[in-house]
Amino acid sequence: MTCPLCNHIGISMYRPHPHRQFWQCANCSLVFVAPSDYPNAGTEKTRYDQHQNDPSDERYRAFLQQLATPLLERLRPGSIGLDFGCGPGPALANMLQESGMTVELYDVYYAPYDTVWTNQYDFVTATEVVEHLHQPVNEFDRLFHVLKPGGWLAIMTKWVSSIPSFAASRYVRDSTHVCLYSPETFTWIANRWNSNVDFPETDIALFQKR
Repeated sequence: MTCPLCNHIGISMYRPHPHRQFWQCANCSLVFVAPSDYPNAGTEKTRYDQHQNDPSDERYRAFLQQLATPLLERLRPGSIGLDFGCGPGPALANMLQESGMTVELYDVYYAPYDTVWTNQYDFVTATEVVEHLHQPVNEFDRLFHVLKPGGWLAIMTKWVSSIPSFAASRYVRDSTHVCLYSPETFTWIANRWNSNVDFPETDIALFQKR
């Protein structure tokens, strides 16, 4: 078994968990489960259908505002972006459009519009998405490829270092969460894909492509 992000062979057991064994890469610091513990597509879709991500829910919008605010501070008026993993209720896309941006949608289950990969974008967002990726290296390749030089990739995901009780965490127990990240991992990603990275607050990473 090698790291699904950097393909490094130097991996070791991470903290004990009652349901799944997690591993950590010595090279990029990614924490992940073995492919044998990945959920199948049916299990994933059933779990995603349970999410209550209503674009009109003020509490959910406030949650997403943690990413939207620092991203909008860095975007030019009228920028064009892609909401990757938008889900059935693209709340973040709606919020960015309300601020004058144009946003296209992609989701493997809810908006499988492969034409988005032929375009170039000023920004790409991925909120609560990257923890689900079975092949993160391939997906990051796609995301940075469609990003214009100087463009922004905005990611929201719970950092493994900010989870207070790993074994008891509902976030860790979610079987669709197979990769867990940290600032160290995001710094590695920035170097690998020739970008700068900012951390405006916990669980938020903003990459600017060089």
